[in-house]
Amino acid sequence: MSDPSATVLLLLVLAGLSAGFVDAVVGGGGLVQLPALLLGLPGASPVQVLATNKLASICGTTVSAATYYRRVRPDPRTFLPLMALAFVGSALGALAATRIPKEAFDPIVLVALVLVGGYVVLKPRLGEATALRFTGRRHLAAAMGTGLAIGFYDGALGPGTGSFFVFTLVGLLGYSFLEASAKARLANWTTNLAALVVFVPAGAVLWKVGLLLGAANLVGGYLGARVAISKGAGFVRIFFIVVVGAFIVRIGGDLVGLW
Repeated sequence: MSDPSATVLLLLVLAGLSAGFVDAVVGGGGLVQLPALLLGLPGASPVQVLATNKLASICGTTVSAATYYRRVRPDPRTFLPLMALAFVGSALGALAATRIPKEAFDPIVLVALVLVGGYVVLKPRLGEATALRFTGRRHLAAAMGTGLAIGFYDGALGPGTGSFFVFTLVGLLGYSFLEASAKARLANWTTNLAALVVFVPAGAVLWKVGLLLGAANLVGGYLGARVAISKGAGFVRIFFIVVVGAFIVRIGGDLVGLW
């Protein structure tokens, strides 16, 4: 594959910056970054695009996860089992990535986003404050199941993973949007790492593009995390609705052939 032009690299950097910001606030940066890579690297294989996206994403999730951890101090009794099962799920998903066509995911993701967005809009008090729905083993089982299922999806394809983590932690476990975003970033960092454990030995990563995109993702992730923490759960909720709405339009447009 030939090296991309300077113009393509500049556009990819802008996409990485935007993706890092979105990912840090509510997740879903892959729905910005992955299409940019597909358009900018037409000669790359699907696995190379997925692997390079993971390399860029882990740069952003590293800085945003660290920022959230320092400022929010999420409960390790939830995020550690969530991270552990997310790692396992993502590794399994990455192994399956070459066998699952993208077309199989888009309709499922679209339906899920519509349900998620609609539920959040209809429940205006949802995620304002933490009110846990489970305790003890039931809470642990819910966190582990969330990590395994969403981790598998992230390893296999990825776009929207952070948003699904945030919504599940808010809607199922009962965390506020801000706390859910903090835990989602930690879990998302783990899923990116697990996927790279599979992709790097396979030689699938395009390192030059991935590291350049990763630097932009890192800056966007830092800015997004700082903005989310300073603005609070209300801002994160509104941003979540806007981002999910945009993703519904984009994926829906793909399915009906608008673009």
